[in-house]
Amino acid sequence: MQRAMTRMVLMGVSGSGKTTVGRALSARTGVPYLDGDDLHPPANIAKMAAGQPLTDADRAPWLEKVAEALGAVPVIVGCSALKRRYRDRLRQAGPILFVHLTGAPEVLAARMAGRTGHFMPGALLRSQLDALEPPGPDEDAITVDIDQPLRAIVESIATR
Repeated sequence: MQRAMTRMVLMGVSGSGKTTVGRALSARTGVPYLDGDDLHPPANIAKMAAGQPLTDADRAPWLEKVAEALGAVPVIVGCSALKRRYRDRLRQAGPILFVHLTGAPEVLAARMAGRTGHFMPGALLRSQLDALEPPGPDEDAITVDIDQPLRAIVESIATR
């Protein structure tokens, strides 16, 4: 468990609960949580708010900031980390446990429709699902189904 709590990235598409799970896991473990959305440059936020998916070039400076944040240990960071090459970039900060929060598209869409005050529109969910490369068996990652109570999700992560 100590290894897992040194650097952890809660990954997944928008609506998977990275922020909610991150805050709850932080409260449960005492490990600080950082929301990767807070590290996006204003241009990225404006682009997503306008319903335009980010490109790899758009994500590059953001991933650099996320990697810098992972230099602090212990830390839990919420970051979509959709592609293997993004996770490989983040791993340059040191060993990281990736927790892939995953769910059925209809569950994700319902969660996105029910939230307020977030820049990411539900229309971009499909582009994120299309871009997602789930962690491979050679990556230090676990997968957690989000279609369960928050407490069960947090306990599942904390006990692994």
